[in-house]
Amino acid sequence: MKLIGRVESCFTEKFGTPRQSGIVPSARGRVVFSDEVPAGACRGLEEFSHLWLVFLFDQVGAEEERWFVRPPRLGGNEKKGVFATRSPFRPNRIGLSLVKLEAVCADSLEVSGLDLVDGTGVLDVKPYLPYVEALSGARGGFTEEAPAELEVVFSEGWAAEWSGDEMLLIKQALAVDPRPAYHDDPERIYGCMIAGKNVKWRVEEGRVLVLSGSGGIH
Repeated sequence: MKLIGRVESCFTEKFGTPRQSGIVPSARGRVVFSDEVPAGACRGLEEFSHLWLVFLFDQVGAEEERWFVRPPRLGGNEKKGVFATRSPFRPNRIGLSLVKLEAVCADSLEVSGLDLVDGTGVLDVKPYLPYVEALSGARGGFTEEAPAELEVVFSEGWAAEWSGDEMLLIKQALAVDPRPAYHDDPERIYGCMIAGKNVKWRVEEGRVLVLSGSGGIH
């Protein structure tokens, strides 16, 4: 297999990147194709609203293969077979991401609902087909219900320094609680890069308090 392009994302590191696509709708980015991909390769794709990105978990080393993992949705306390999870620690580091197609450009695709780190290699793009892929009555196992979202509160003064788009993205990304499942220390301050900002935050009394941030949005 060969890469057909790479992702330009508002997330530049694994921590803080959504664990699933679509749960942070304002997370936008691009799939930038390699020079080997002709412009006509996307002809007709504009007729679809969503698409699958087939990508490589290229921040996971080959030696990190695991057959049993601890899903965050189970608090990190229960093991499941890797094939029953979306864990990146797979025999082959192939992933699937369902994103919304915003625009088809000459050498790229603009997408939203992104859950991929900047620079992720893309192997393929496929249109999402609702008539076969939106199955009523399908079961979601231990992920049957969507995760509960936390309230996100910005500390005084920061709201005036950030744009509305920046605040919406940060709010959506932190509301789904990117902390490791076993972390529950209200005094611990976390930091992650979101849209070029080094955002500092902590969780107290069931809500996220955004403390500070530096840098600028890409």
